[in-house]
Amino acid sequence: VQLQASGGGLVQAGDSLRLSCAAPKRTFSNNGVGWFRQAPGKEPEFVAGINWSGTSTVYSDSVKGRFTISRDRAKNTVYLQMSSLKPEDTAVYYCASSRTAYSSTNRSQYNYWGQGTLVTVSS
Repeated sequence: VQLQASGGGLVQAGDSLRLSCAAPKRTFSNNGVGWFRQAPGKEPEFVAGINWSGTSTVYSDSVKGRFTISRDRAKNTVYLQMSSLKPEDTAVYYCASSRTAYSSTNRSQYNYWGQGTLVTVSS
């Protein structure tokens, strides 16, 4: 099962961007979803997560207050609204569906992944 991540691009520092993660309904309608990112030469890191109903979210300290994760259950899509982007946000962003109803900072807790979308923030 493939998740479809989209919305990446080249922006300037301070700009905003919205990423989307779409999937067949049976893939994550009752599952938590997480966004991760991997910058060149670095390990993947957790960015944000949301539970199955959209009522609980969690963020990494590096994006807290700037990024917002949300989900539209009718469209079976999860969004990552990114604001006040910084050059250090440059990375390939991946969405993933959790094995449970909740998100996790642990990549092993996810069983379906999107192909990644590149976000480049210039200074």
